Amino acid sequence: MYLAHAPIYEESGLSHLHWRVRALVGAYAVSVYGNFLNLIALSLFTYEVTGSGLGLGLLMALRLFAGVLAGLGAGALAARVGRRAMMIGADLGQAVAMVVLALSATGSAPVWLLAVVVVVLGAGNTFFTVALRSAVPVMVGHEARVRTNGQLTTSRSVATVAGFASAAPIIELAGHSAAFAVNAATFLVSAVALSLLRPRMEEDRKGPQTAPEAGAASLRQVLRAVPALLLGMVLLRGVDALASSSHNVALPVVADVESPGDPALFMTQFWASWAVGTFLAHQLLKRRHASWSEGRWGAYAFAVGTCVMSVSFVLAFTGPAPLLLMAVAGVAGLADGFTEIVYTSRLQAAPDRERSRLFGLSATAETSGFALGMVAAAAALEMWPALAVVGLFHGMALCAALAFLLLSLAARRRMIEQPYEKPSHSEGANTHGPCTRTGPVPRA
Repeated sequence: MYLAHAPIYEESGLSHLHWRVRALVGAYAVSVYGNFLNLIALSLFTYEVTGSGLGLGLLMALRLFAGVLAGLGAGALAARVGRRAMMIGADLGQAVAMVVLALSATGSAPVWLLAVVVVVLGAGNTFFTVALRSAVPVMVGHEARVRTNGQLTTSRSVATVAGFASAAPIIELAGHSAAFAVNAATFLVSAVALSLLRPRMEEDRKGPQTAPEAGAASLRQVLRAVPALLLGMVLLRGVDALASSSHNVALPVVADVESPGDPALFMTQFWASWAVGTFLAHQLLKRRHASWSEGRWGAYAFAVGTCVMSVSFVLAFTGPAPLLLMAVAGVAGLADGFTEIVYTSRLQAAPDRERSRLFGLSATAETSGFALGMVAAAAALEMWPALAVVGLFHGMALCAALAFLLLSLAARRRMIEQPYEKPSHSEGANTHGPCTRTGPVPRA
């Protein structure tokens, strides 16, 4: 039965995920698999239809731009229709788009149809992700959100590798239409799971409420309410996304140089090692206390993890031996998974009425950074070697993470060392007694 008033964990404790959450994680993994299968298939099909790299780039940019706009409106939409309804609608919309494209792929699909499809995919993916991330604390409770985020991150990593690895065989054996049909089926699996399992995704609210009180806080209200440290994490996440675009663009180039006979195998080994690292990150965090993602400790851990990830990705492009490359890629995946879990868990600590807006803002920052980085990195690769491009972009992320860490530590030190002075009566102070500050230092 659907539990209407409690997180869906077993009463025996937090040692095991409830089967409903496991089922949702599995459905999410299927959906992610379809997304990354589609990423390869749609890119190849778009290039075939447009006949130019410019056409492919413009349509991919349109997809990312749709995601940016969707992030700005995701919080308001979630407050109006509910998170579960938004996720189901996103799945069904993307499934319909892929069915239409699968039927059109047998002939000559018009460019306008591709444009509509990429807009639906870009917006739908953002709507789904924002709703899912902001709903995790409601589904499983705040104490269990780190473990659930780890499950989601691990399943996504494995599904990513599987989607990339299976794209070429499916397209070669059955064509683009089959790949699009498989992707449509994965969206339907996710929508059906959400419909049947009916997870609780909204906090109970007592009494009559207006739209803002029910969770539709405006973006301006969220920015005012969120501490500067948390907004700094969102900004750093956007810079990290910009840096990550560089190795995504440069890896196929390096694979073609390092393994001209089978570049696909090179890329599969790289991403498989990365996925193993993300799995290890989940194993590490689930054995630690949730304070890894709380307050300033979560911000510090996120910044340090970003530094390790950037350095690891740069080292992966220095031409190491195959086994060393896999080890470095694994460390990059470990840091990537660590930062993803810590960052998501930290944002989920925000009040429910602000959480969807906050994740929408995060999605906008990440998608904008990745879109800008894809264009800039592709242009830079025309002039410089892959190592220089990846080093430049991840160097920016490294500098941003170090600056964020230093500024956070300096602000913390000023807060602790700030003297508490007793105001004088002439300054309009409270005349009923001394003004004192007690209790712990406020957390970010």
